Amino acid sequence: MMRALWTAASGMVSQQTNVDVIANNLSNVNTIGYKKESAQFKSLLYQTIQSKTTSANGETKPVGAQVGLGVRNASITTSYKQGSMTASELDTDFGIDGAGFFTVMSENGELLYTRNGSFNWSLGNNGGVMLCNSEGLPVLDTMGQPIELDPEYDTSKISIDADGNVCYPDETNNPQPIGYQIGLVQFSNPAGLEKASNSTFKQTAASGEPVFEVDNENLKKSIIKQGYLEASNVQVVDEMVNLIVAQRAYEMNSKAITTADDMLGQANQLKR
Repeated sequence: MMRALWTAASGMVSQQTNVDVIANNLSNVNTIGYKKESAQFKSLLYQTIQSKTTSANGETKPVGAQVGLGVRNASITTSYKQGSMTASELDTDFGIDGAGFFTVMSENGELLYTRNGSFNWSLGNNGGVMLCNSEGLPVLDTMGQPIELDPEYDTSKISIDADGNVCYPDETNNPQPIGYQIGLVQFSNPAGLEKASNSTFKQTAASGEPVFEVDNENLKKSIIKQGYLEASNVQVVDEMVNLIVAQRAYEMNSKAITTADDMLGQANQLKR
């Protein structure tokens, strides 16, 4: 009977993690560029009670007797399904339509990747302006360098085309590229990225090396939309249904513990 207690307890622990993941999805429903996460499960070891069974006539049956020992969380996977585009009034907001990621550089020089295109112009090291995210980290171009413009440029006139080229009006007031292009990278396995804070990701061995879209003709190019932001791909209705299912599974496992406890109590009463 103790097997049932521990098996049901493993189910309660796993479902608690499931609820934690769903709660995180719901809390980030309005987070720009957030990607939905899902808890995955796997069964634990099986205990063999009988490796060979026989019928009443002594004939061997092909099926043995094994009892599972519970469940555990196998992984928490991320869905990189495209989120909806929401209009913004800021010219420094950019949404990615495609599989690409922006690249930013942390304070210690580490490269981080994000779908959050809420950027701003800030003062650069040479007195000019530099494109940064909301944390002040510089956004990198296709050469892996910060996008830093000379002081002569008026940020209110700067625009970004669909390919990420930084443009400035010429004498006829037509936007022309000025030699800077926002770098977009893709990964062969984005599910292998390590999640960091502030909606950023880190490269891992599982994700593979980042590949700049501009350097690989075999990749489907992403489109940058100025004046838009990619919303979270979390569907509140789906998460509420998943939350109900997880709660019911938790209750069923707790009921199994109560039942096993009652059966143990009944067994203890046999001697009286």
